[in-house]
Amino acid sequence: MLWTVILVPISIVLVFIAKRWPHITEISYSLAMYRYISQPLSYLTGLFPFSLGEVIFYGFILLSLICIIKIMVLLFSNNMKLTVSLIKKIGTTLSVLFFLFITMWGLNYYRLPLSESMSIEIKDYSKDELVMLTSYLIDKVNSFREEINEDSRGVMRLSQGKRKALYDAYSGYNNLSKEYPIFKGNYGKPKIVITSKLMSYAGIAGIFFPFTIEANVNGDLPDPLFPSNVAHEMAHQRGFAREDEANFISYLSCIYNNNIEYKYSGTLMALIHSMNALYMVDINSAKSLASQYSPGVRRDLDYINSYWKKYEGPVERTSTKINNAYLKANDQKDGIQSYGRMVDLLLAYYKKGFYLEAFY
Repeated sequence: MLWTVILVPISIVLVFIAKRWPHITEISYSLAMYRYISQPLSYLTGLFPFSLGEVIFYGFILLSLICIIKIMVLLFSNNMKLTVSLIKKIGTTLSVLFFLFITMWGLNYYRLPLSESMSIEIKDYSKDELVMLTSYLIDKVNSFREEINEDSRGVMRLSQGKRKALYDAYSGYNNLSKEYPIFKGNYGKPKIVITSKLMSYAGIAGIFFPFTIEANVNGDLPDPLFPSNVAHEMAHQRGFAREDEANFISYLSCIYNNNIEYKYSGTLMALIHSMNALYMVDINSAKSLASQYSPGVRRDLDYINSYWKKYEGPVERTSTKINNAYLKANDQKDGIQSYGRMVDLLLAYYKKGFYLEAFY
């Protein structure tokens, strides 16, 4: 089908327009077209008890391997006619997939910055402001930790398990959307993937699959990380593509959640980002503040570090490089470093007065 060749240039033009006029992208695509496409589709795929995206992904990998082998066999047999025909079919398929990715979700990378949509101004922040933010988050995470269940190792344990925690994520977004309607939406439930161990080896906590609008989460994650990662993938589901913004939205939805376990997980995630930023600018202040962690928080952080440590290796490094390239290709020029920009959003939110009690 030669007509599919034009899908690639059409997609490129759409991306150019979206980048050039983010206000139009926000109003006509992210808050309109995307919602009309994504919510019904997400509802349908949500009826499946398993991740449909996971099945499609591994099916695509298998089909790709078959095609590669078939091309090699055809080249070896010198059958150029069938080789060219197969390559054309592959090109057609990839063109359609690229067009679908752009139109079904990818244009969300070029919507207005979240700070503008929420009317919070990002400025340069001082070290003292970062110290105040980190200190505030430590106080909060220590307080929340006192109400959290533990396992036999003294590590946070989700009281009703991870399956129940998936459903608890909704209350955070429902409460948050009352104040910020841009987070509204009726989407299918987040799902735990079957191959969670493989995700851990790849260093992946969750994956949003844009072709099925499914929020997929690594079910092998330590309990302290699980709720905030569920909320993160649900932020992507709602059309927020940038990683730093998805992390910030995850934090907001967690602190708005009725479940204390979500409040704790989201605040712990925010603290990790804030503390990492502080270590980069003032290691002595960071070490001093780290000494204020409660014993329970310290055990949780030690467990999280030891968990990821055992999965370090070539698979994880390769996966990180692929993810880095993907983010840069979608206009996140800092690649995986864009995760650290969440601190800018936290400080902007903080400085606007949402955390005024921290100053007094």
